[in-house]
Amino acid sequence: MDNDLLTALFVGVPALAAIVGVLVARRRRPGSGSRPGAPDDAARAGRGGGAAETSGGAGTTTLERPPVAPGTTTAAEDLEVVPDLDEVVGFEVPAPAAGRLARLRDRLARSGSPLGTRLLAVLSRDHLSEDDWDELEETLLLADMGAGPAGELIDALRTQVRVQGVKDPAHVRALLREQLVALVDPTLDRSLATTPPSALAAAADDADEDADGAARPHVPAVVLVVGVNGTGKTTTVGKLARVLVAEGRTVVLGAADTFRAAAADQLETWGSRVGVPTVRSDRDGADPAAVAFDAVRTGVREQFDVVLVDTAGRLQNKAGLMDELGKITRVLTREAPLSEVLLVLDATTGQNGLNQAKVFAEVAGVTGIVLTKLDGTAKGGIVVAVQRQLGVPVKLVGLGEGPDDLAPFDPEDFVDGLLQV
Repeated sequence: MDNDLLTALFVGVPALAAIVGVLVARRRRPGSGSRPGAPDDAARAGRGGGAAETSGGAGTTTLERPPVAPGTTTAAEDLEVVPDLDEVVGFEVPAPAAGRLARLRDRLARSGSPLGTRLLAVLSRDHLSEDDWDELEETLLLADMGAGPAGELIDALRTQVRVQGVKDPAHVRALLREQLVALVDPTLDRSLATTPPSALAAAADDADEDADGAARPHVPAVVLVVGVNGTGKTTTVGKLARVLVAEGRTVVLGAADTFRAAAADQLETWGSRVGVPTVRSDRDGADPAAVAFDAVRTGVREQFDVVLVDTAGRLQNKAGLMDELGKITRVLTREAPLSEVLLVLDATTGQNGLNQAKVFAEVAGVTGIVLTKLDGTAKGGIVVAVQRQLGVPVKLVGLGEGPDDLAPFDPEDFVDGLLQV
């Protein structure tokens, strides 16, 4: 009997130790829990997996959340070995937006713009004759600067040269740079209004000694992105989401382009790379105003900082489509005010882009311009022309095909890039 008991103990104790070891290993294994200190889905806007449905004015929209990748742990003793956020959840970490235009200046210099190669070819001559001045003005016109700004620039340069007696091309080039920067107008406010209005109101209350101190409901910043087909709106929305994530904002995307089958999928792909959820319709051809409304409602309910709404490409001469855009803006403002209306323009379209801008400004109240395809365009002067026509600043520029090639617009860096300074 004693031998049987000893045998049982000899076999059973190691077996029990093995079972306990397996259970402990499973508890400590990456993927068995959530990352310490990670916020929940509602508070941090889409860090968890799954989808939530919400009903709008027509049909059903779905909040598509990026899945959480394995590799997390809950054990307090493992805090020191938890990897960085991008390694934990598999999301990309966008590059900071600051300094992008300067970093990508060489792309502007290689673009072959008349404001670059041609203009500098004239300015490199030993003396500037009357024909040279005419050639400079023609070059500015070819760059879509417009007759008014081009004439003003040439007159200012000629006056400076006459008064100062300057004939050195390098000095004339410096004067040209100064005048170009003035035309682009560095005094315009080019900041994006992406701070939630409720946060601004709370800050104002804190500064106001007479405020009652009552809690305000959360209101996100709502950014509507508009434009015609082919200008790169959906791509711009995706890149802008990356800019905002790099700044620490929580973002939700609204796929209100319900007429192009792949638009919602494309937008969702952009968002999933950086952990940003997308509100989309469950069927093609749904009411875009309803999808946009549901996106804003989601932003209010789950306390996102910014709601980015992508719209269908519209021709500015199609009255029905423009009326629909007006409907979207009216519906959105029932839930939250519009913080920004960004018009995406293809810089290669030149003066036709001005016609687009005028109509969109009337219908949607454009507050800022995003110029795409500046990396290979000969239309750099459109920056001056569109601002002069609308009084609306260029706030962002697209300088390439990379995911982080959307840059805040800086007048001096832009001019230096065109002049290859």
